[in-house]
Amino acid sequence: MASLLSLSFSSSSLSSYYHLFFTFLAFFLSALIFFLTHKTKSKKLNLPPGPPGWPIVGNLFQVANSGKPFFEYVDGLRPKYGPIFTLRMGTRTMIILSDAKLVHEALVEKGQLFATRPRENPTRNIFSCNKFTVNAALYGPVWRSLRKNMVQNMLSSSRLREFRQVRDTAMEKLIDRLRTEAKSNDGVVWVLKNARFAVFCILLSMCFGFEMDEETNEKFDQVMKTVLITLDPRIDDYLPILSPFFSKQRKNALEVRKQQIDFMVPHIERRRKALKNPGSDKTATSFSYLDTLFNLEIEGRKSSPTDPELVTLCSEFINGGTDTTGTAIEWGIAQLIANPLVQDKLYEEIKAVVGDRKVDEKDVENMPYLHAVVKELLRKHPPTYFSLTHAVIEPTTLAGYDVPTDVNVEIYLPGISEDPKLWSNPSKFDPERFVSGKEDADMTGVTGVKMMPFGVGRRICPGLSMATVHVHLMLARMVQEFEWSAYPPGNELDFAGKLEFTVVMKNPLRAMVKSRV
Repeated sequence: MASLLSLSFSSSSLSSYYHLFFTFLAFFLSALIFFLTHKTKSKKLNLPPGPPGWPIVGNLFQVANSGKPFFEYVDGLRPKYGPIFTLRMGTRTMIILSDAKLVHEALVEKGQLFATRPRENPTRNIFSCNKFTVNAALYGPVWRSLRKNMVQNMLSSSRLREFRQVRDTAMEKLIDRLRTEAKSNDGVVWVLKNARFAVFCILLSMCFGFEMDEETNEKFDQVMKTVLITLDPRIDDYLPILSPFFSKQRKNALEVRKQQIDFMVPHIERRRKALKNPGSDKTATSFSYLDTLFNLEIEGRKSSPTDPELVTLCSEFINGGTDTTGTAIEWGIAQLIANPLVQDKLYEEIKAVVGDRKVDEKDVENMPYLHAVVKELLRKHPPTYFSLTHAVIEPTTLAGYDVPTDVNVEIYLPGISEDPKLWSNPSKFDPERFVSGKEDADMTGVTGVKMMPFGVGRRICPGLSMATVHVHLMLARMVQEFEWSAYPPGNELDFAGKLEFTVVMKNPLRAMVKSRV
């Protein structure tokens, strides 16, 4: 559940929203505002270095006209400006970090200072109910209440065990779906689509407390996808002065939000009725995430969450774990195809531990090579290029530079997980690095930062344990049941990625499967 609702800037999504007219309009209007409102005190700030830009618009159009995704643009600046530098993106100022020690200093040693989120264009808070989510909330009482509830009442190890049957059922459906698809397509299957839907069904059941039929699951999935598409960045996120040109998009966002609420509230009401009348709904489970939210006491508030807020919190729970886990499985299967010796060794470990019976999640504890594979997978393929944006609760310094309260602190993850000073041969997918004991990493970052697929510090993803349970179990079952190979046979896989909600394979993975049974 890493990176729930990350707003990672994409030059391709931006460039589709403007043309030359907007460029000149934005420049002249922004320059006028700059000269009318610019405060001299900002000149005194000692921000990290960075490429020069235009007044107010800063580096915005340089990024958009570079022809590169934002992460590639950032990566290209690192050799010149080092591990900490500044980009001015319209009204947003970004401080980019790509050094493990700096990140540890900021998010762990100075964790409380860097524990909040930046301000946003208010019109973009439609789906978060003004930042009423665990990951979007500003550092303070609302965040503490929401996070404490999620971690203690839903994501504890004891609670996760209660949903073991839900996971077992989802795994059986996943294997059946793969078998059926392979049978009708000469052994070829889509990996991401099937993996994503399996974990979506798990989270849906955990959230609402019902085992829903296939049609309802599909409808839920479509609603969630529509929301994510609507959340794509726009140029007026960086230049609010252009907001009048995006009234159509704002109207569409309000309509999508209404559709989301209208669809989800009846399911919320269904759970309410089931709790009031135990036994009235035979499909109801004994516990769900919703149960923890109905009467949740929020520090500083007299009322429990409203229906729109419940919709927001449920959406966060489901969306946060669906695409991140599904994407991890796609990259994982791709690496097992590209590294058949790794796949063979993993299968041999599974056979040695469980024999001919199906893998149970308790068996995973006795599979050190599986753990090494998953850890290497998360090192090579974190869910996003950037962790969720941080901001400081009060002005501070980092590496001798000023960090004011109104800047976005962005952590570029590949700069850490592929750092040759931290890892031997970092470009190679090599689970053996974790088996041999020569290399290791604490994914929580407490003892030091070497990889952070779930973030680190106070805002570390609360779903870390749940996500790793799902990834371990799904990979183990998929390798136990099938031998995976490239499609077309002998084809060399393309490991280029692209940013959607998470970093997915640029060319979605289709694979050949051969039943091992």
